Amino acid sequence: ERILLAYRWGIFPWYSEDQPILWWWIAPRLMLKPSDVKISHSSKSALKKPGIRVTMNQDFKNVMMMCGKILRKGQDGTWIMPEMIEAYDTLHQQGYAHSVEVYDDSGLIGGLYGIGLGKIFSGESMFALKPNASKIAFIHLCRFLKKEGYLHIDCQQDTPHLRSLGATLIEEDDYLDILRRNQRFIGNYEG
Repeated sequence: ERILLAYRWGIFPWYSEDQPILWWWIAPRLMLKPSDVKISHSSKSALKKPGIRVTMNQDFKNVMMMCGKILRKGQDGTWIMPEMIEAYDTLHQQGYAHSVEVYDDSGLIGGLYGIGLGKIFSGESMFALKPNASKIAFIHLCRFLKKEGYLHIDCQQDTPHLRSLGATLIEEDDYLDILRRNQRFIGNYEG
């Protein structure tokens, strides 16, 4: 319940094993409307590559574990610890947390996961074991979210990778307006 309440207002957990749980609010915020995703020429080619298969919500826990195993520039650890995996897997079973999986003949090569609440999808993490695999996952996510009527993807962190896919910074006041408008779509959750 605490995690859902936090996401409702744009707050997310991010900490390491030797710290207490830390909750983050970042502004300005990197956001993307699903219909505004930029698809590069290399991504278009990767989407058409034979043998690529994309699924949703079929291997949530494994995607999350893979996101935790990938080494990231400038980071010497992961915030995706067993307790986080257990909590988000519970949210997945409740229909709030979602994953996109990308496979080729060798198995799972990329994916992402995050929280869908109202008409905002908050991206948590993505990984790629082969070139363009996380981009394929993200493009499929955008297509799905657009079809489902989602209005925004909250990218949380400002990265060149997400900017290359079309994400832009939203000032704090505008971000708060987006969160306020999203409250009417959240439904029965009263946290």
